[in-house]
Amino acid sequence: MESIKGIYRIGHGPSSSHTMGPRRAAEEFLERNRGAARYEVTLYGSLAATGRGHLTDKAILEVLEPAAPTVIHWRSDIFLPFHPNGMQFESFFGDEEQPRESWRIYSIGGGSLANEQTAARQPEMIYDMSTITEIQAWCDKTGCSYWEYVEQCEGPEIWDYLDRVWNVMQAGIRRGLETEGVLPGGLGVRRKASDYFIRSKGYSEAMRSRGLVYAYALATSEENAAGGEIVTAPTCGSSGVLPAVLFHLQQTREFIKPRMLRALATAGLFGNVVKHNASVSGAEVGCQGEGGVACAMAAAASCQLFGGTPAQIEYAAEMGLEHHLGLTCDPICGLVQIPCIERNAYAAARALDSNIYATYSDGKHRVSFDRVVDVMRQTGHDLPSLYKETAEGGLAKEYATHPDGAAG
Repeated sequence: MESIKGIYRIGHGPSSSHTMGPRRAAEEFLERNRGAARYEVTLYGSLAATGRGHLTDKAILEVLEPAAPTVIHWRSDIFLPFHPNGMQFESFFGDEEQPRESWRIYSIGGGSLANEQTAARQPEMIYDMSTITEIQAWCDKTGCSYWEYVEQCEGPEIWDYLDRVWNVMQAGIRRGLETEGVLPGGLGVRRKASDYFIRSKGYSEAMRSRGLVYAYALATSEENAAGGEIVTAPTCGSSGVLPAVLFHLQQTREFIKPRMLRALATAGLFGNVVKHNASVSGAEVGCQGEGGVACAMAAAASCQLFGGTPAQIEYAAEMGLEHHLGLTCDPICGLVQIPCIERNAYAAARALDSNIYATYSDGKHRVSFDRVVDVMRQTGHDLPSLYKETAEGGLAKEYATHPDGAAG
């Protein structure tokens, strides 16, 4: 597997696949084609279907237009075989009618890029094990924890990177709690994080605790929807889950920073296993690959913080993912707002419940995390495309028919 840095990418929302990935692609293309007279970019499939709502065109134009005039073509009717999020970049020099370079690349989720050529060339693999079953067996044999396997593979420099990740996560929550108003995009969705935070103070301990988790998840998700700086975990659309759980536990249990960073390492390892063996792209497998994986990561992290064994941590993560199986990606108007923001809050609460359930057990259970990953991948492939980030089915279709009946 590759580095967990690919799970934790720092950038601006609202979508890792529709904003961060295309921006990275535009930057790479510009670096090779400076001095062009004009650029043309064609977006395909899911990327074209919901790109306007996800600010895909803005992300690309902010990079290319300062260099030369740029035209974007939208082809939501064409789904390329490699991945639903396809892009074609072309550069034209002088009066040339044919492009000097034509580059097809895909935004595969979490801000990552790939195409047929890069898939054939294996990226740098720094983990020699790629399933939780193997890694858990290693933990049992050596007496080590999941985070120690991360450190062994990544090297001690991973802690500096995770320290930066943790700082950005905390800053995003604090900004989200302090900011009020209506989110951009035209749906009229008001920010709710500050309201939930204030209201939580009036409840008894159990209700207050849950309200704070909701508030923290809403804070990051709303920052993401507004284009603020966040960390993919594993995507922008699911970026509110893990920070909410970790921030709440740090605030209430006063865990020291090294323990928080180790929890991030464990969460990243579980997310990395899913990304390597299945997908974290909503356009490929639906929201189960975003919200479900985020929930699994947060469940694993919280279970570790509470002293769970490797088996209990694996069980918590397995439940977090298993009970999101089949979840569709159906954003209303293509915006990462409804139902995405609420889903982050629910997934954060579900992650904490998964931790509690797992810590009551001895960690033994029938269905392994790796098996659920396999099922999630197959379920995602079986889902029709209208339920995978195209805004053509589910809640998105219902809202198009009955615009006054939307939740959120």
